[in-house]
Parts: sequence; C-alpha cells; structure tokens
Amino acid sequence: MGIKLTLGLKTSALAAGLLFAVVAMAETVPVLTVAPQSAAAAFELEGVVQAVRQATLSAQVGGNVIGMPVKAGDRLKAGQLVARLDARDALAALQRSDAGVVQTDGVLRNARQAADRARELRRQGFISQAALDAAETDLSTAQAGAEQARAAQRQSALAQAFATLTAPFDALVLATHVEAGDLALPGRAVVTLYAPGALRVVVQVPASRAAAARAAQRVSVRLPDGSQARPAQQTFLPSTDPVSQTVELRLDLDTRNASGLVPGQALAVQFEGGAAAANAPSARWLPGSAVLQRGELTAVYVVQGDAFALRSVRTGAAAADGRIPVWAGIQPGERIAADAVRAGLAGATPAR
Repeated sequence: MGIKLTLGLKTSALAAGLLFAVVAMAETVPVLTVAPQSAAAAFELEGVVQAVRQATLSAQVGGNVIGMPVKAGDRLKAGQLVARLDARDALAALQRSDAGVVQTDGVLRNARQAADRARELRRQGFISQAALDAAETDLSTAQAGAEQARAAQRQSALAQAFATLTAPFDALVLATHVEAGDLALPGRAVVTLYAPGALRVVVQVPASRAAAARAAQRVSVRLPDGSQARPAQQTFLPSTDPVSQTVELRLDLDTRNASGLVPGQALAVQFEGGAAAANAPSARWLPGSAVLQRGELTAVYVVQGDAFALRSVRTGAAAADGRIPVWAGIQPGERIAADAVRAGLAGATPAR
C-alpha cells in the first residue's frame, strides 16, 4: 500500500510539472499592425542575368560532329578547339579546286605565249590585226579563268576551315547543343559561350512604371547572398516592346559583384526614391524579429482569431538598422507577431 501511494504521489507531481510547463509556454506575444506605405517609397521588379559578351557558334558547312572536346562549364581560351566536323567533302572540294588552278595556269601560259608571238608576227606584217585581236582575247579569257579558279580555291579552303570551330574569345561554355555523331547542318547551333567577367541584369520594366524607374534615386540589385549591389551603369533602351508593353533596362554589374553569377539567373532589382506610379507595390518594413527565416522558408505569424497562422512572404535585404522589407504576402491593417520565434511556440496567443 505504501509503495502504491508513493508512486501515485510521484505521478501526480510529474503531471503537475508538465501542466505548469505547458501553461508557461502558452505566453502572450506582442503584435504589430501592418501600416500602409507610400507608393512613392520603393518597388521591386525581377531581372535576369545576361552576359554582355555572348556568342552562339553554329555550323557553316554540313557534316557529322566527329569531335566535341568541351562541355558546359568548361573554361576556354581564345582559339581553343570547340568542335570538329567531318571535313572529307570540303577536302575533296579543295583538291578539285587545286587541280583547277593548275589547269587554268597552264592555259594562261599558253595564251600568254600565243599573244606574244601574235604581237611579233603582227609587227613583222605576217598576220592580220584580226588575228592579233583574237590572240589578245584568248589571253584575257585565260586570265579570267585563272582568277576564277583561284577564287574557287580560296572558297574551298575557307569551307574546310569552317569544319573546325574555335572559341572567338576567352569564355565559359554556357551550353552545348550537339553531341559527337550528330549531323550538323549549316546554321545549326553547336555551342554557346560567354565571357564571365562582364555580366548585366536585364529588367523588363512595365511601361506603366517606366517613368518611376527612370526617376528612382537609387537602383540596386539583390545578390544571392542577400547583399545589395549598385550597377556600374544603367541603360534604358529607347523603345517599348509592342507586344509585352515593357521597356528594357540593362544594369551592368561590376566584376566584383558578378562573381558566381550565371546567365539566366533571376535577381530582384529594387527602385527607391522618386515618384512611383500609383499602382506600384511598395515594401512593408518589419523588425527583423517579426520575420522567420528557416532555410528556404521566409514567413511571418499572422493573427487569426486567438492564435497565429504561419504565412510565407517575399522579402528583400535587411537595412542597416535590422529592419526587413516585405514585398509580398501581407496587407496593410493585418496584425502580425512582433516576435516570430515566440509566436511559434505551442499555445502562443496574440496580445490584445
């Protein structure tokens, strides 16, 4: 009986301790109300990284790909072999043109000698002027034939050179479009290269926001590590796309900021200051403690009744004072937890 009573007391004490722990965790968390922001404050658009210097090498003669020593990601030096095509047809054409040059050179020599004899005979009065004219005409024809043969020889040599593709500048291989054994017809893309040191971010600015983007006092690119980079140069193209109704903005990046970026990568571009358009979304600035960041998840706890609900948001880079701009996911007037960590505890309730 004493043992059972002791166990019962210990069990009751344990249960009381657990209950106390649960009650202690069910704390009240301060909340804040999302205030409307001025549309003139800032807005954000998405841009795409693009190489300033990029080239797609294409086949200029037909033939099977017999060598492809490069792959995506390889670094190349100017003049380095990229691909080799089957050049047997081009070689045969070059040999035919070489033979044609030899033949026409022989005809030209005979025509020149005949013209020289005709001139001498005409001087001595043994042949008529018409015979001399005929000899001169044969010489001109032979000269034209020789020039034509040499032009065909140069063309054949050029065609044979087209069977070997080399890098036009120091570059990285962005993509390969054929494999060894594929048939590369004239005009078919073989490989795309780009110079890694010169990159830019291209933004398709809606025409309705073009004026606000031009008037922005500060334009910055948010890099993958969360830092902000000011472009070395920005250029608005002078025309509007008639289909998408956008204006292209090119932001050239400093080589220090371009490290690690690749063409096609999406980056956020922020426009701050100036008179933004009325329909331009603006950032809601929240204290850093209100934003929960766990791996790829960025979220806030929104008040729903007497509890909190986790909601994903899209944010920008934190300011120097620790505040974080939220570009999407919350609306003015909503109440969110001022401390996201405490709001995530079991039983947490919003303060009144």
